[in-house]
Amino acid sequence: MLVFVFGAARAETSDVETTWRLLDYIAVDYAGAVSQGQISSHLEYAEQNEFAATVVEKLKALPPKAERQALLAEADRLQHAIGQKADPEQVAEIAHHLAGALLAAYPVPLAPKNVPDLARGAALYSQHCAACHGEAGDGRGPDAAKLDPPPVAFTDAERGRQRSVFGLYQVVTQGLDRTAMPSFEGLPLDDRWALAFYAGRFAFSDAAAAEGERLWKQDASLHRLLPDLKTLIGTTPTALAGKIGQDNADAVIAYLRRHPDAVARQDGSLSLVRSRLSQSVDAIRAGDQRRAGELALSAYLDGFEPVEPALSVTNRTLLERIEGLMGEYRAALQVGESAEMLSDRVQVIDGLLDDAEAALSPGAGNAASAFLGAATILLREGLEALLIVVAMIAFVRRSERMDVMPYVHGGWVAALVLGLLTWALARWVIGISGASRELTEGFGSLFAAVVLLSVGIWMHGKAQADEWQRYIREKMSKGLSGRSAWFLFGLAFVVVYREVFETILFYAALWNQGNGGPILAGGLSACVALALIAWAMLRFSRSLPVGKFFAYSSWLMAVLTVVLAGKGISALQEAGIVGIAPVHSVPRLSMLGLFPTAQTIAAQLTVLAALAIGFAVNRRRASRQPEPNIPAA
Repeated sequence: MLVFVFGAARAETSDVETTWRLLDYIAVDYAGAVSQGQISSHLEYAEQNEFAATVVEKLKALPPKAERQALLAEADRLQHAIGQKADPEQVAEIAHHLAGALLAAYPVPLAPKNVPDLARGAALYSQHCAACHGEAGDGRGPDAAKLDPPPVAFTDAERGRQRSVFGLYQVVTQGLDRTAMPSFEGLPLDDRWALAFYAGRFAFSDAAAAEGERLWKQDASLHRLLPDLKTLIGTTPTALAGKIGQDNADAVIAYLRRHPDAVARQDGSLSLVRSRLSQSVDAIRAGDQRRAGELALSAYLDGFEPVEPALSVTNRTLLERIEGLMGEYRAALQVGESAEMLSDRVQVIDGLLDDAEAALSPGAGNAASAFLGAATILLREGLEALLIVVAMIAFVRRSERMDVMPYVHGGWVAALVLGLLTWALARWVIGISGASRELTEGFGSLFAAVVLLSVGIWMHGKAQADEWQRYIREKMSKGLSGRSAWFLFGLAFVVVYREVFETILFYAALWNQGNGGPILAGGLSACVALALIAWAMLRFSRSLPVGKFFAYSSWLMAVLTVVLAGKGISALQEAGIVGIAPVHSVPRLSMLGLFPTAQTIAAQLTVLAALAIGFAVNRRRASRQPEPNIPAA
């Protein structure tokens, strides 16, 4: 049964791809059959009619769908235009429109999973294509004279303007009927895409590509027209010319076909935010509030979350502004705000996304910003974990229980090792979704907050007790039992891994923007700074009287508990687990875990209340204890 189902699905995909290829062929080659209403090649004209008839047959054979009748009507229009010897521009427009509608109704994979490797494409072209099409793509290879019809000249700009990379990929994959062009379906998928991109670059000069690079880096509006690889692959220069002019379209396409990585860096990000938010408003107009909420959450997790690390480096204020407005939009959905008001909110967000696109555009960053970004990120994320781990190390030392120190060190070292493994998995195996990231941060923060709450109250109690020396002498051996040692291991692991997890996502985003040397230098500088801070804290803690050490440590733990509580709830809000009720009178201070929502504030107030009660109980207990019997010197 499964074989039958998958076989039928593959047959449908093949039919759709074949039909699309025929339409692409008509759009490109019809100009060689008809000129100014007259047949210029009877052989080509007969072929165009045959292909148009085949398109109709293929469409009729596709599984029934509501859109199929409209596709057939458009196919009839195409047949009629060819029969009437219409202008090539009109036929190409109908064919391209029908091809786009076909893929919308019967989707097939349109983009590679990986960014095409143009160096690999060049090697494949030389091996498989140059003998016929020529090393320069001009159709004058050593075997060209033997072929009838002759091989296509990829350098023909007029043909190149009508052909998309997807069209070239289809020819590479399926071959070309009635020609010597074979199918290369036996090549790996990535190789076929690389070959298609390489062949698609011949129609435009290097000078045009240089101009295209300038336009792409200076004009952020181009990124909205070509937001991802899928759009680039399906776009012809002629179609793009209708929006930005032919010369600019040629230049931009020339650059991006040589550098598809420029588009891949923004793939599935801000363009997805726009579309999801727009669809969310449409869902509200249709009366589907649940669907609108799902789309709004997807806009954040699947669209905005992936670019947060990179945007945080270039413009953190803008990041927090967009993040806050997207949270307010979801809150407005929950309270039933009208579609018109929600649409106004989306327009405001859309304007800020323009600024984000400019900040994230290729070339927006430089070596200095990469260095500062890498150093700042590691300092910001590392300091929180460092404070906790250093306090734990100092605590173990002052308690004279060095036998449990390996558990503390084992915890943070294990977190670093798992962090490197996470980097590898995220980069080469599975990827990390926005929801996974927020859940990891949220639950990790809340777990650490609960642990630090108890530890902070306990340390405060020891600072208040007059008989702390007797406690350490008589109780510490039991207090730091095997179970407690593993507890220290777990605490060190959680607080460090949470920060490592966040840091590797930021560094991955920075690394994709280039400037690897400055990034490594910035990270190394931050490591040195953190090491100096740790050394100073440990040295200072040794000179403190034990009572003051416990007092200072308890207040440090209290502050970090409040911060982590706010961050934890905020992350769960972003993952859609906790609701959002904006409080506009409260500022957003993410370093302190302060966010303008009722839920995060409530969590922090709850923690503050627990701390206040715990500290008050400690003071009351201390006041009831008898004066210690201190022997005379």
